[in-house]
Amino acid sequence: MLTKSYFNFSLLFFRVVLSASLLTHGYGKFLKLINGDFEFADPLGVGAIPSLFFAVLGEFIAPIFIIFGFKTRWASLVSIITMAVITFVVHADDPFKGKEKALLFGIGFILLFLQGPGKFSLDKK
Repeated sequence: MLTKSYFNFSLLFFRVVLSASLLTHGYGKFLKLINGDFEFADPLGVGAIPSLFFAVLGEFIAPIFIIFGFKTRWASLVSIITMAVITFVVHADDPFKGKEKALLFGIGFILLFLQGPGKFSLDKK
């Protein structure tokens, strides 16, 4: 039987593993941003610098918030939008294999958006 504590621990585990995994993709972009290297793709036509900033926000800053369970639903929404752009714009013409990772991350963040962070989070303190 699924107890409430088990469920909350499962949410903690899921949000930490999912977000830490995405951090590995966002860390390099974060370093580019703070080092002033603004060469980056511009999939939405807003410019390379805003595109890099939004990618860092969705792949590095938001996952840190999610790990701690701080503003989890808002941070999840940022990552969902980032994964949607990667899936449906950046990799739009690629085969499923090319968009699979972003799609899976997006589904995970949708789950966190819908379910919330659980009891073991700063949101619940």
